[in-house]
Amino acid sequence: MKKIALSLLLLISCAYAQVKNHEVVPDINFTTVLNAPVKATTLSQLKGKIILIEFWATWCGACLEAMPHLKQLQQKYPDRLQVITVTEETAKRTGQYLASRPSNLWFAVDTGGSIAKIFPHQLITHSVLISSEGKLIANTNPESITDLLIDSIVNKKEIHVSEKKDFQISSEDELINTVFPATETLKKRFDMQPEIKGARGLSTAYLTDSTWHGKRITAINCNIVALYRVAYGNFPYRRVIDSSHTQENSPRYCLDIIVENKTELLPTMQNELLKRFDVQARIENQLKDVYVLKVTDPVKFKGIPVNRSGIRTYMGRHGEIDQQGLTMTDFANYLENNGTGRLLVVDETHVDKKFDIKFSFQPENPQSLTDILTAMGLRLNKEKRKVQMLTLHKE
Repeated sequence: MKKIALSLLLLISCAYAQVKNHEVVPDINFTTVLNAPVKATTLSQLKGKIILIEFWATWCGACLEAMPHLKQLQQKYPDRLQVITVTEETAKRTGQYLASRPSNLWFAVDTGGSIAKIFPHQLITHSVLISSEGKLIANTNPESITDLLIDSIVNKKEIHVSEKKDFQISSEDELINTVFPATETLKKRFDMQPEIKGARGLSTAYLTDSTWHGKRITAINCNIVALYRVAYGNFPYRRVIDSSHTQENSPRYCLDIIVENKTELLPTMQNELLKRFDVQARIENQLKDVYVLKVTDPVKFKGIPVNRSGIRTYMGRHGEIDQQGLTMTDFANYLENNGTGRLLVVDETHVDKKFDIKFSFQPENPQSLTDILTAMGLRLNKEKRKVQMLTLHKE
């Protein structure tokens, strides 16, 4: 454990070789700015105003939730504050977002990530607050930037801002291998560790790893509900009912489980969780409002590429999918977790082939996804169905 702690400390110390609070920020060049009276600007040209740089993306749910707050700040302090959002997405995609969600903020496009390199971070939302003199006040979260804070900065009062310190890593594999190193000869392990401050939450079942697939699960910074979701077959968030209320203020854990036989993986994880937490789980059928995925145009549906390679890939997020070898049930799961609706999605296409599906849509514009599904010969109908739900409760 000492070696792991030392490795983590070294990674963290390397992460913060960046602009420090109260230091002058380099003269940032915003080369492409949308929704502003200028097409480009620099930090020095904005001197005299408090600058709030907000790193975001259209696929980031937390970023979209923060936008109304940022707009309110800009509206209240038009002469004192300039909010500049920064995205690595294209100007075209940013323009599509603005067409659906008009804003009073400036939107900078930085596809090369040069601005992010000045303020390294792993997680968005990420807010950078710069004084009117061009000095760094803090790296923080948008919710920490309140009216009271801006008033205090304007009036030169003492301020306290919660600092956001992300755990800087080059890849998820690097993080996992640092926390839970394992060789192919390892046959069995169950290890739980406390939260790693500043690291993103993740879990992996090693679906594309021939050594560990079916025999290993690793979770980093997951709360109890997330761990139970994984242990009971990776239940989607919307299919979990937390009657135990453990999600509220729940601590986060890191976990690694390795078994010798694939049939032991989930039962072993379930048993280990039950030993450690006073939370019970049961799976039950409940009648729910759902979207039912159906084929409405067989001709268009035949245009979806059928998988020929036998390879399964898993890239999917809010607003984008690029997956090979997925079934229509897999696609329904993607739509449930990353689509524009707020209901469960049930596959009733009655098609057992595997497909290659790739497209992007605008999460802020639900019609964009509807149009794509229509072009694929598919439709989501709102109906009622009995679906399996994972219910968590205390003894």
